[in-house]
Amino acid sequence: MRTLKGAARNKARRRLLKKVKGNRGGRGNLLRTAKETLLRSGAFAYRDRKTRKRNFRQLWILRINAATRERGIRYSEFIQGLDKANIELNRKSLSEMAIHDPEAFDAVVAAVMEALAA
Repeated sequence: MRTLKGAARNKARRRLLKKVKGNRGGRGNLLRTAKETLLRSGAFAYRDRKTRKRNFRQLWILRINAATRERGIRYSEFIQGLDKANIELNRKSLSEMAIHDPEAFDAVVAAVMEALAA
């Protein structure tokens, strides 16, 4: 007797349609279109996980640059001074510090200026 794939195929289809639930038109209802949608959305998700990291780093650099210029030093000089002063703070924490704890950021900038002057 020939085996049929009825139950397994239906389960696979239900699983796929559950993943694309909420899409517009045939993208959420039709099997072939739903498969295409799922593949494309996976590709976009993979790509944009990388893009998100770039965007956040860009934002942190922008914030640090604005904060350091207020204190009379350029971003590139600030980063060079951090290296010379052996301060190992990443850009995310520096950005947060510049916004939420200006006194601590002032102390870091002072240490950087000191290291650059030496």
